[in-house]
Amino acid sequence: MAAAAAAAAGAEERRGGWGAAGPERGPGSLDSLLSRLPLTPSPRKRTASQCKPEPPLLRTSKRTIYTAGRPPWYSETGAPVDEAFVIGLCGGSASGKTTVATRIIEALDVPWVVLLSMDSFYKVLDEGQQALAARSDYNFDHPDAFDFELLVSVLRKLKKGKSVKKTVYGANVIVFEGILAFANKELLKLLDMKVFVDTDSDIRLVRRLQRDIMERGRDIVGVIKQYNKFVKPAFEQYIEPTVQVADIVVPRGGENFVALDLIVQHVHSQLEKREITVRAALASAHQGQPLPKTLSVLENTPQVRGMHTIIRNKDTTRDEFIFYSKRLMRLLIEHALSFLPLKSVTVETPQGTTYEGKRFHRQRITGVSILRAGETMEQALTAVCKDIRLGKILIQTNHDTGEPELHYLRLPKEIGEDYVILMDSTVSTGAAAMMAVRVLLDHDVQEDKIFLLSLLMAEMGVHSVAYAFPRVRIITTAVDKRINEEFHIIPGIGNFGDRYFGTDGPSAWCESDGMDC
Repeated sequence: MAAAAAAAAGAEERRGGWGAAGPERGPGSLDSLLSRLPLTPSPRKRTASQCKPEPPLLRTSKRTIYTAGRPPWYSETGAPVDEAFVIGLCGGSASGKTTVATRIIEALDVPWVVLLSMDSFYKVLDEGQQALAARSDYNFDHPDAFDFELLVSVLRKLKKGKSVKKTVYGANVIVFEGILAFANKELLKLLDMKVFVDTDSDIRLVRRLQRDIMERGRDIVGVIKQYNKFVKPAFEQYIEPTVQVADIVVPRGGENFVALDLIVQHVHSQLEKREITVRAALASAHQGQPLPKTLSVLENTPQVRGMHTIIRNKDTTRDEFIFYSKRLMRLLIEHALSFLPLKSVTVETPQGTTYEGKRFHRQRITGVSILRAGETMEQALTAVCKDIRLGKILIQTNHDTGEPELHYLRLPKEIGEDYVILMDSTVSTGAAAMMAVRVLLDHDVQEDKIFLLSLLMAEMGVHSVAYAFPRVRIITTAVDKRINEEFHIIPGIGNFGDRYFGTDGPSAWCESDGMDC
């Protein structure tokens, strides 16, 4: 990156000591701005910086960006191969790092970005430290104030595509901002691009005065005391020297559009190099292989074959399609539960005798549906499993690339301890099912505790899932041998979601039969 070019773009304005520094203010002298600050604080909201949970979405001035959506980050083997691209933003307190981060995210125009703030990693204060903070005598700008061990652990997991506390997941790009973003060697190793926001000290002081007095209820004397005692020395000792490791320097923060354009262009070029294609690879793999041992197909009794005859018939009415689909789903769920681990128990009958039976271990079962068609199986699952927890994953096809994209997920807390029944109506190439399994693994669910249930699967889909995840149990009511050039199962069942919900035309949803990704 050309740091000199970006620095030169705003050098002239920076020399004056003030200049246009952000969208929230125009030019003005330091004295005039100080004169407009309130001398009495608003009601105190807090006495110390506190950790805030990262939201699942980011609201910008133009639109809402969901942070849990992204294209494949793994190969056809199911192994993660695409790490998130991490942009580190460093700069002094109130230098405009958050504004720069928001501008970058807006200009990137991609929906799978996570904004991670270093302010979320302050160490918890004890009573003595809280008392010091209340008197403006605690140094929040010193490296010892931050939990760098936790920060490195969280950023490393996010970079690898793992879930963090079930609230932040799926990042393709991570924008990490903080005053000491470059102060830790292990942290620096995780940053793919390092940006230093260089803002004049007078501007930073005024911004801090405005923020601390108006938003945090502090008085002007305390803010200036803290600035002179802690903020300014910490900047000179720990923050300013790290400009030497920056790839690019951005004077004037969010107003330096030349520097922002350089950053965005570089990130886009890196993302293009990391594009992964999964479905094409799946279509050419595993030809002629025997079906895996992890597959279990419901016995093809006259009853099961009769129900398949009805739901596969293009002339079947919607009411009949729903009725017989639900019957098959119930049988499929009952069959799947037979693979759960059971232990022998002895119970006493009302007649005073004993009965040697079986009982499922005390571990929880969670159902997760792949939206939208997989959701139709939830009723059968809840009818069979009492008090079961439910989660949802939305996966859709990108019509430009033909690849699956994760757009939304809602999973119960601590799902990593559960047996998970993953539900989709049909599976063609298996790309959507593979993404859903990868999501569960990223949330610490054990592979051998995942049961993939589908009414109908193509052999290709069975092979794809089994090859990538050999310990996942695959359970279905039927397996068809072929898919056509449009990845439809042959003879198939049609677009299950459209037939079940009564929608017409090509579905935009990533459903396994008719539009499997």
